[in-house]
Amino acid sequence: MSNEAERTLVAHLPGTDGLCTGCRAWWSRLTPYPCWQVNWATSRQARSLTAALLGGRA
Repeated sequence: MSNEAERTLVAHLPGTDGLCTGCRAWWSRLTPYPCWQVNWATSRQARSLTAALLGGRA
């Protein structure tokens, strides 16, 4: 998995109110969790794992 995807997943966590803490801290956005950044990072993670299992590169 890429470092950028890992950093995104660490920064964009669900808050107690169900909103993304990373979006609120960085852009003052009240975005429901999971935000589009989390969706992107998890898709990259899934793509990397699939490629590793199939013997390719992601």
